[in-house]
Amino acid sequence: MQYSMKYIFGFAAAVCFVCSILISAANVGLRERQRANELLDRQQSVLQAAWLVEPGERVGRERVQELFDNVTPRVLDLTSNALLDDEAAAAFDPDRAPEKPAPENRAGIRFMPEQVEIYEVIEDGEIVMLVLPIVGQGLWGAMRGYLALDVDTRTIRGLTYYEQAETPGLGGEVDNPRWKRLWPGRLAYDDDWNVAIEVIKGPAGPPEENPHEVDGLSGATLTSRGVTEMLRFWLGENGYEPFLKSFRESGRA
Repeated sequence: MQYSMKYIFGFAAAVCFVCSILISAANVGLRERQRANELLDRQQSVLQAAWLVEPGERVGRERVQELFDNVTPRVLDLTSNALLDDEAAAAFDPDRAPEKPAPENRAGIRFMPEQVEIYEVIEDGEIVMLVLPIVGQGLWGAMRGYLALDVDTRTIRGLTYYEQAETPGLGGEVDNPRWKRLWPGRLAYDDDWNVAIEVIKGPAGPPEENPHEVDGLSGATLTSRGVTEMLRFWLGENGYEPFLKSFRESGRA
């Protein structure tokens, strides 16, 4: 049986229309679940950066919520370097935060958020750690993650990335638990509070011998440089440095 061109095109259009309706319905229906899964993934990354969960370890939703009972999200305004009140923080959506042009930098950051969600880790009613979001340019695209600092705002507790597109086996090693284990105990600043942490080419010694250096990623010079420049930006005067200084001077450090 032969069909006319009009019939064929009409049938194809009908099939496309029905499929588009089904896909749209599925997308809308699963949106809340997708957002919940994205939130869970970020929370796991926060816990890994703070070493409340081992790097690479995946824990269930209930365990994440249990651990987050000791983690307080706060919203930091990067213009005023002040924390917003709890009501404003509760309504904050990091995916919809307004952006502003970033100052000239070597981290490949063209725009930066005006407000970010940071995390205070609490033990026995006291802040023991700050977990800060960071973003910068890797070899193939943006790298997004979290840096955890001790309450002294100088000692690094951990670093993890939840989004990166680096080459597996090379720059992708930023996601390797072995490399992440090299970060705890390193010092972000020198004695004069200048940003000093860097990923070097080749191996570095342990934190007590080389407090400001971390092993480079073999065969991934540009990714290693991207991590260094990213940390220099966010720990510098255009990033978290004014807030961290205020935090120390407030007596909470």
